[in-house]
Amino acid sequence: MPEGTQRFGELLVELGLVTNRQVTEALSVQSLTGQRVGESLISLGYLTRSQMQRAMATAISRGAVVDLDRPPLGEIMIGLGVLTEAALNKVLETQRNDGRRLGELLIESKVCTHSQVYEALGLQQRMSSSNEKRTRTITGEIPIVGRRRVVVIDDSELACTLVSEGLKGEGYDVAAFVDPFLALEQIEVLKPDMVLTDLDMPGIGGAELCRRLKTLGRQSMPVIVLTASEDESARVALLRAGADDFVNKGASMDEIAARIETILRRTNETRHMKKLFARYTSDEVVDEVLRSGDLVLTGEKREVTVVFADIRNFTSLAETLPPEQVMGLLNEILGGLADAVLEYQGTLDKFLGDGLMAVWGAPVRREDDALAAVRSCVAMLNSVAARNLTVPGMQRIDIGLGINTGIAIVGSVGNARRTEYTCIGDTVNIASRLCSQAAPGEILLGENTAHQLGNRSFCESLPPVKLKGKSNPVPLFRLTDEAMKAFSID
Repeated sequence: MPEGTQRFGELLVELGLVTNRQVTEALSVQSLTGQRVGESLISLGYLTRSQMQRAMATAISRGAVVDLDRPPLGEIMIGLGVLTEAALNKVLETQRNDGRRLGELLIESKVCTHSQVYEALGLQQRMSSSNEKRTRTITGEIPIVGRRRVVVIDDSELACTLVSEGLKGEGYDVAAFVDPFLALEQIEVLKPDMVLTDLDMPGIGGAELCRRLKTLGRQSMPVIVLTASEDESARVALLRAGADDFVNKGASMDEIAARIETILRRTNETRHMKKLFARYTSDEVVDEVLRSGDLVLTGEKREVTVVFADIRNFTSLAETLPPEQVMGLLNEILGGLADAVLEYQGTLDKFLGDGLMAVWGAPVRREDDALAAVRSCVAMLNSVAARNLTVPGMQRIDIGLGINTGIAIVGSVGNARRTEYTCIGDTVNIASRLCSQAAPGEILLGENTAHQLGNRSFCESLPPVKLKGKSNPVPLFRLTDEAMKAFSID
């Protein structure tokens, strides 16, 4: 027996339920009958079954390791609340006559279901001193930095403690609750990486608990539901409530830990994806990417609408101001332009000194990408105009914008140390050239973008323009004042 481990008989003496002499007597009887020490004490009349059940619950919740010597199946089922002492005694009497396994008799007599017996057998295995991974920790210990935290919720104190201790043995920091309402109150304080909850609890079930957890501003927090139910409709309801997985209550701790690891790995990948796009696109776009999975980081061809915005004459303005004021001014202006991109669900591709590049159609495609890009450009012009009304004349600025729609290659570019999601190709180059051609306060559009707006009065056709790198002149359009007013009203 490992150092620091306490025998069950020693615990009974410590609790004042029996004396050392009575334990010694029970041990001598044990060698003859093969009974466990607790059963021997009951047979000798020194201990009642209810006292042994209370001692067992104390043993499970103790800070030190207690050798439970594989507690009886019936006692565990009583602790789980699925069996009464009277029903157990009746089945035990039958067992003494025919010698069959207790679990079989409990099911045959219809006092327990297959799932309940299976759950208790799993708990018995985890309570056994032969489980090498099991460890006990002092209640109230300070969580170890770096450990992933799991919240366990089960109205059965026995089941809650067993799962909690098993997870601690697997290296998790665990907070356990038998009251689901108290657990909900503490979620924001604990900020767990995972919640493991029972399905059937008084006052609030696992499905409703899951729904509430997912509406506490922590939608990405994974939830696993422990259930003994084989009802498919109940499991479907759990998944629809937001549960990430469900596990049979009788499952081994190895299986539970494996499922937790799988979901945490998937959650980490999701968080990495959010981190990758959080600075470049709106939360709505990120959520849509994660829901649909419609993202190829390695490169693909797709239709996109690309926008370039450039601050006119910023270099000459910067020469008249101190460096810190230049950076503050640039951040203020580009910040307003970037807000307009995100407001219309665009992706902020990159900042380009005193300008920016934005994309619609990647990573998420929508039918109205071109229209959303144009609306965003109008919002940029309005933002600049509003700013100019509040600053001295020398600090007022203008911007020019170019928009083009077409096929581009989109994906992740870079190496292991630095990478970015971007678009490359002729469509991008033309958008950049149009931006260079635009006069202050003007929005120039490529042919495809103009056609996708649908309203001819929104675009004014200009003479085709010869652009660098293009052998033939490129059709050119300008967004009209009518369109500016219409989109500003919207």
